[in-house]
Amino acid sequence: MTSQGKVFLVGAGPGDPGLITVRGKKLIESADAIVYDALANRALLPADAKETGHPELYDVGKRGGETRSVSQSDINELIVRLAREGKRVVRLKGGDPFVFGRGSEEAQALNDSSIPFEIVPGVTAGIAAAAYAGIPVTHRGLATSVTFVTGHEDPGKATTQTDWKALAKAGGTIVLYMGVKTLPSIAAELIAGGMPGEIPAAAIQWGTLSKQRTVIATLATVADEAAAAGIGAPVITVIGWPVILRDEIKWFENRPLFGRRVVVTRASQQSQTLTDRLVELGADVIEMPATRIARLDLSPLRAAIAQLDQYQWLIFTSQNAVTIFWEQLLAGGRDARALAGLAIAAVGPATAGALLEHGITVDVIPSRFVAEGLLEKLGERDDVANARVLYVTADGAREVLPNGLQSLGAIVDVIPAYRSLQDGTGAARLKKALESGTVNAVTFTSASAVRAYVDVVGEELAHQASAVTIGPQTTEAVREAGIELLLEAEESTTDGLIAAIEQALE
Repeated sequence: MTSQGKVFLVGAGPGDPGLITVRGKKLIESADAIVYDALANRALLPADAKETGHPELYDVGKRGGETRSVSQSDINELIVRLAREGKRVVRLKGGDPFVFGRGSEEAQALNDSSIPFEIVPGVTAGIAAAAYAGIPVTHRGLATSVTFVTGHEDPGKATTQTDWKALAKAGGTIVLYMGVKTLPSIAAELIAGGMPGEIPAAAIQWGTLSKQRTVIATLATVADEAAAAGIGAPVITVIGWPVILRDEIKWFENRPLFGRRVVVTRASQQSQTLTDRLVELGADVIEMPATRIARLDLSPLRAAIAQLDQYQWLIFTSQNAVTIFWEQLLAGGRDARALAGLAIAAVGPATAGALLEHGITVDVIPSRFVAEGLLEKLGERDDVANARVLYVTADGAREVLPNGLQSLGAIVDVIPAYRSLQDGTGAARLKKALESGTVNAVTFTSASAVRAYVDVVGEELAHQASAVTIGPQTTEAVREAGIELLLEAEESTTDGLIAAIEQALE
């Protein structure tokens, strides 16, 4: 007999995936099935779930006015059935399950079916969207109370659960959830109830996301102003004197890359830092790793590591090479002490930083972070001629460095440890964005990424957006592909690339 499962009613927060609770994130990671709403950010779902089939994913829509939404009774039946199959079920709901989320109805259905459940609160949009727009819902001297009201109810109907006249006289801030269509009649009812029409109001669309839009008006004009600006669901409307504080404490929309859409093509193993930094600066990031890193037969590398005492130099030109080398070094029962007799060179600060994480300080790093720059530096030394060099690199890498070292009299063992393969994960979303002309910049950190990007999206779409590159080799590949160049980073590092993106899109 299958043991009974359990259902967790989890608040996904208002949109920004960083606002989910720690408890909610852990439950998503351990779930057997996830039943999610349209307003729950898809970024919260396990990245490989659709490919692996675990956890099972069930999209139930549930955005107001959408015909494709699954009915509440069908959702109740679904989560009960999944739990009876013995699954750990996460019912992922936008915002908070108990704030206009119908979570209590689902909890009742689970209770009636004797299914164990837990409630995991989430950050509700009424507070978060306002905060991201720079509007506190309470503020000393302006508003000491806040009322949350569903905007679905039309005050013009014969019966309504909301006493709009009493609400108009109550004072404090009013926050309306999902009231775009009914906003004109709600505003009219509040004014008829005695609320001054000149009270400030704000309509916030897609609150907490990079596509957030905010319209500031008054109670009397907010419906018309929102309609004129094309503001549509999902919207939070804030009515009250704290709205006037937006000019002072607006922060989210003031970030340097807010409203800019940037594509990151770096391999997924390396893209997180770049993506996180761009998001922090306000960009809407589309991740489409053009390449992925595939390890090669590493027996030649292991053999070289076993004979490190025969080398005088160890050279790296990428973080990937450092990572793979270190894995094999440790797997062979050795550690940093095995490098004590070696001079070590790195092509740039990112590669040098990867070595420093293992306690290794490099002896040579060029001022120009390319193979030619490193070769120039090595050519200035008197310990390269007749030296034996171990060069760990990528398959198909340029031969500038090994050829140059040989011309300096060095004996070079080139060991390819990995190759870049075409990836293209997330290409469908990227193609739609390119077709719509909403991409402001595509970032490239290698020539192989440029070539793979063109292969994945096609030559025509590849020309629809301009590029920001990390260095001269990548820039050359961009030009060869016929892609417009916005800017090349002055320094071939992640920090340099981010600075170039800011400068190009400012």
